[in-house]
Amino acid sequence: MNIKFIVCFLFLINLTVFPQFSQDQLSKSNLTSIGTISVTIGGSFPINGTYPASITERVDAFVSRMYVEAIDVTLQVTSDPDLYRKLKQQLNNFALRGITLKRANGEELEVDLQKFRLTGDFNYNPYLKNDDVIVFPANDLTRNFFSVWGVVNLPGTFLYVEGDDLGDALELVDGLNPAYKDVDSVEISRLSYDGQTETKIMIPIDPNYQVQRGDRFRFVAPESQRRNFAVNVIGELNNPGVIPITKDNTTLFEVIKSAGGFTSDASLNRARVYSSSSLAKLLEFQYDIKLAEQPNLEDPKIRNLLLNLELALMYRMSNVVQEDSNYFNLENQLRVMTEGSSLDFKKIKDPNSDIANYIVQDGDIIIVPTNNKSVYVFGQVLRPGYVTLIEGKDYLYYINQAGGLGELAEDGDIMIIKGGSRAWVSPEDENITIEEGDYIYVPKESLRSTRSYILEYSVYLGVLASLAAILLSVVTIANQ
Repeated sequence: MNIKFIVCFLFLINLTVFPQFSQDQLSKSNLTSIGTISVTIGGSFPINGTYPASITERVDAFVSRMYVEAIDVTLQVTSDPDLYRKLKQQLNNFALRGITLKRANGEELEVDLQKFRLTGDFNYNPYLKNDDVIVFPANDLTRNFFSVWGVVNLPGTFLYVEGDDLGDALELVDGLNPAYKDVDSVEISRLSYDGQTETKIMIPIDPNYQVQRGDRFRFVAPESQRRNFAVNVIGELNNPGVIPITKDNTTLFEVIKSAGGFTSDASLNRARVYSSSSLAKLLEFQYDIKLAEQPNLEDPKIRNLLLNLELALMYRMSNVVQEDSNYFNLENQLRVMTEGSSLDFKKIKDPNSDIANYIVQDGDIIIVPTNNKSVYVFGQVLRPGYVTLIEGKDYLYYINQAGGLGELAEDGDIMIIKGGSRAWVSPEDENITIEEGDYIYVPKESLRSTRSYILEYSVYLGVLASLAAILLSVVTIANQ
């Protein structure tokens, strides 16, 4: 769907859908008698023409109403989502600044709807009168612009209007962020006409300083580290919930202490520390970047880009073959998401242990499950489920308590899955002790059909036939 079609479509909307006044209807006596006036829209607005307005209507209300009606008409005319998206994009392309309101008596007013919507100052949004003409400028933010960044409340790029000063710029960004101290100067970046040369100057903040087209302002201040750093503690603690912490300076021991310590039912064997965000963990541990300090990284596209970049970097020099790629992806994802989860909580009372001195990060989640004093048996057993832990008992005891092995059990491949590390270990290992929270898994014997055996042996026979043919060729050549 090309732009010419969209323009024609909007033109048809303008001509056929929005009722414009005839000369008789536009007579002042007729209009004012019913509380209605006529207002003309011109310039770079999606629809142009003369339309009815209320005598109590301001510019912003009138413009918003005309925009909504245009959107409604677009929805009625097309059901094609791609066409609707393109049409709406065209309808959205109009300026909120630099608007001229021309009165019938020759008076001209400057209207700034962007300032009005930010400040609520009606001086930027006057009442309409009969025969008013609203003229919109071209909304060219690529050339006629200035931008404001740094320690301001609403950074962004704005349409440049002749006469703009630094006070206007600060008004459009809702002022400086009060969380920052001693912001008394601003950096201005200006490009040459060919865009090849940049000039930077630093000036004191002066509201009367005249803005130039293309100026880029950056209000700079030392980054405030007074943030709402906190972790969430869940489970068997005396006072679980959100625990405030410092930046990069609060240990896990201090968090547990603030949470009132563990209850008597806490399972330290299965307690974990998890990051609230895999991307946050990636940025923090791989690139030393705090996600909370990078608001632009909240964009899902940027998140996915960074995660894909990390995976690509891990693959670039690897010897991972295609068959192992799915397993590698799983391990890499777990690496990113479970940093710190292998800590042994049973040692946390030792002030010199690694876990006691582990530094928690903003957004971390600490989970301390209930000690259910049991072992979970599943797979090919008759009654899978929890079995009460008895110190010193081996895996066969728990399997018998779960009803014993099923007919299809592969008893030679039984595994113990440790509740703490999730490591799979053989029950034949003499150093393994079954503990609270462990799992015992009994796999199923692999059943194969006659067809599967035939297919497998056919492959072997094919290989043997090929080798025999090669050998025969070699012998034949040797005998010649």
